[in-house]
Amino acid sequence: MRCPYCDYEEDKVVDSRSSNDGKVIRRRRECLKCSKRFTTYERVEKVPISVVKKGNIREDFDRNKIFEGVLKACQKRPIGIDRIEQLVDEVEQELETEGRKEIKSEKIGELVMNKLQLLDDVAYVRFASVYRQFKDVNQFMSEITGILGEGKKNDKRG
Repeated sequence: MRCPYCDYEEDKVVDSRSSNDGKVIRRRRECLKCSKRFTTYERVEKVPISVVKKGNIREDFDRNKIFEGVLKACQKRPIGIDRIEQLVDEVEQELETEGRKEIKSEKIGELVMNKLQLLDDVAYVRFASVYRQFKDVNQFMSEITGILGEGKKNDKRG
């Protein structure tokens, strides 16, 4: 690390602290030439994810798009903003864990829908209706029937 004061390349670390829930390490350094102190921050570099959309169009992953879509689906539902943030964090973390540089938009949409279905059936159907672009009431009813069928299966297990 070059000293920001004298541009010397050698320093010593005089203090290290974890911050931001352990995701960042703050280091106080002292230049071995001029003895001035400066602070650096160390964090894991995220591999940028490219989203492959229909027609093989690629764009940078944007968690805000997921957040906005989930927020709309959860409108007027008893779901707090913190829970929506958590859902988006979970999706983003799963995508990063895969370690792939490119991910199809369909995979992201399915991941979001799976998480929404566990969270709230109404929000799930809202999101699915936009994501799957239901063309008519029959497609919409088919999705709802599927949810109701799964609910009955779960009731019989419990």
